[in-house]
Amino acid sequence: MKIMPTSVRQRIRSIMFKLPLMITCAEFEEFILSYLDGSMSNRQRRIFEFHLAVCRECRDYLAAYRSAMTVTRDVLDAQTTETLADVPEDLVSAVLAARTPQDRK
Repeated sequence: MKIMPTSVRQRIRSIMFKLPLMITCAEFEEFILSYLDGSMSNRQRRIFEFHLAVCRECRDYLAAYRSAMTVTRDVLDAQTTETLADVPEDLVSAVLAARTPQDRK
């Protein structure tokens, strides 16, 4: 794969981002969560994915973001499992007994 010099890529990007419906890298960052959780409309997703197709930096950013989410999820899952195992049963019973009916809603 041939890598273009930065100046050429910058010129291409400056032209691409002037196209109708093209989003900027900053806008890409704003919509990344909506993209990952699937809450975008089909039209928004197509625009987002078009940007992704032409912007290597945003593809790299998305890959790093996904990786960070996976690592964070794994760490939190491990901590939750360890934490729940460490809580004394009598403490759990006391907290549950102290809850008011409104807390249970």
